[in-house]
Amino acid sequence: MDVAYLLRRTIQDLRAVDGEKTAVQLEDGPSWTYAQLHALSDSYANALRKLGVSKGDRVGILLYNCLEYWAVYFAAAKLGAIAVRLNFRLASEELEYALKDSETHTLCFESAFLERVAAIRHSVPVKHYVCLSREGSIPEWCLPWETLERGEPVLSDPPPLSGSDPVMLMYTSGTTGRPKGALWTHDNTLWFAAIQALKWNLKPSDVCMTTGPLYHVGALEDLSLPGLLVGAHVIITKSGGFDIRRVLKVMEQKRVTHVLLFPFMLYDMLNLPDLDTYRLEHLKAIISGGDPVLPWAIERLRERFPHVGLIQIYGLTEGTPIAACLDPEDVYHKGHTVGKPMPLTEIKIADDDGRSLGKGEVGEIWIKSPVVAREYWRKPEATRETFVDGWCRTGDLGRIDEDGYLVIAGRKKDMIRSGGENIYPAELENVLIQHPKIRDVAIIGVPDPKYLEAVCAVIVPQPGSNPSEQEILDYCKSRLAGYKKPRYVVFVDELPRTPSGKIMKYRLRDTYRSLGAEPQS
Repeated sequence: MDVAYLLRRTIQDLRAVDGEKTAVQLEDGPSWTYAQLHALSDSYANALRKLGVSKGDRVGILLYNCLEYWAVYFAAAKLGAIAVRLNFRLASEELEYALKDSETHTLCFESAFLERVAAIRHSVPVKHYVCLSREGSIPEWCLPWETLERGEPVLSDPPPLSGSDPVMLMYTSGTTGRPKGALWTHDNTLWFAAIQALKWNLKPSDVCMTTGPLYHVGALEDLSLPGLLVGAHVIITKSGGFDIRRVLKVMEQKRVTHVLLFPFMLYDMLNLPDLDTYRLEHLKAIISGGDPVLPWAIERLRERFPHVGLIQIYGLTEGTPIAACLDPEDVYHKGHTVGKPMPLTEIKIADDDGRSLGKGEVGEIWIKSPVVAREYWRKPEATRETFVDGWCRTGDLGRIDEDGYLVIAGRKKDMIRSGGENIYPAELENVLIQHPKIRDVAIIGVPDPKYLEAVCAVIVPQPGSNPSEQEILDYCKSRLAGYKKPRYVVFVDELPRTPSGKIMKYRLRDTYRSLGAEPQS
């Protein structure tokens, strides 16, 4: 089975999903039916094929959330191509790495990113650029979006596909300074949709809404694809300028039944003084992940909306994005945990040799499921290290409590979680150490009341230099995505190190943990 099944079945004589039903919608704006999405993705696929895209080629997607995103994704899937889902927050240098590493054949991108793309187009292997411009002209080196829309409306002779064929490549933040591309197959994708639909008993009458960027599994694979699998109505939010009031208005108008809200979004919602004025009697569940929901929010949600179930989730892109979840009935007495494994998912706590540990013992979290990524793109060594006999070594530390619930104990590789995004210190350190006024640097996470953690750069200046905080921030601005930039910059004479030379980051975290509580000037 391949991903195109989700649309192909809507036009068959014996069908489980009505093709005239709304499939995807952008907030309370434009929408496409299942039949329209199928026809448009066929048109896009035919146009891409004319541009030379064939099975196994990479098609880059650099778009804000929009309906067209879905058409490109499914078009690539129908051709057996691999959708390279690019984070639109990345700076030019970061995009350059991803496009080179993936050898992207055709890049479909938004005109808002013209400057970033133009800066690197002569140094990447992209053969065709297709630009979505909603106003104004585009450069001569770009093809207009109409190129895709004018493709033949029916895809003839699609290539034979199997579940083991790759369908998506997503770059995760790297612990060694460079991102790794997690390669997903059609099987990974369909199994993940099925697992969620089964666990949460999704129905065709449901309305599923996600609030993250479509380049992230937290918006496309989480909740959206399982919604499409059961024939539900899927709503996505606009990119940029997140406003919880706007989201609540859509939830109210469209009678949303399931919504994915990152913890900081949930906090915004629960802190509204007029929250009781929103009619959410149709809402069944709020799914929240990335970071644990704070106890005050759990209690307030129960007080305001006792009929709404809060589902806390845990996972990672390459190792099953939702590997465990805490069911609503457990959230009030087990809120410090991330629950139990999802259907068809196994989780174990292992020592450095992969041996299972007993309850209460802290070790590395290993995950096995049909959703574990096939490999890291063209990184055999990293693939061997992470994927072992069907298991994914997550790099996260955890333990199983006395009742059999998974507790996250820490992050083995010092990952920082900020606003639902993964930030790996090594990547930032490799950028900052190149600054001529920096001799040594350590990146740590400090507590943040809204985003859980904020990035702090602890810097040892070069002798005789006197860099300013603003100088460091300006340097980062052109080299790192906005969410990765340090919020705090601290200058010190030296970094604490072990006898073997390793930086003792736990000491730095203890020293500067109060920074997140201080008001910003």
